Amino acid sequence: MRTSHALLLRMWHDAAFDFGQVTVEYVNRGAPGDRSSVAGGIIAGLDRDYFTVASGTGEDTPIPYHRILRILYKGIPVWERPA
Repeated sequence: MRTSHALLLRMWHDAAFDFGQVTVEYVNRGAPGDRSSVAGGIIAGLDRDYFTVASGTGEDTPIPYHRILRILYKGIPVWERPA
């Protein structure tokens, strides 16, 4: 099975994908239901250990890959954390 990091890298670099159509759902303690999601259009970068979410204030937020619960492409789940 492909890791969430590997899948995001593929979608980031492969011209066959529109990264703006990606949605990443992740664990976010303190958020309603301890879950949040982010659209691909505001993901600023993919690092080795985390992806970075642009905040608009100049302070980007790193989210570790191990917090990812699900990745959707055009609203369709393409990766889910194994149970």
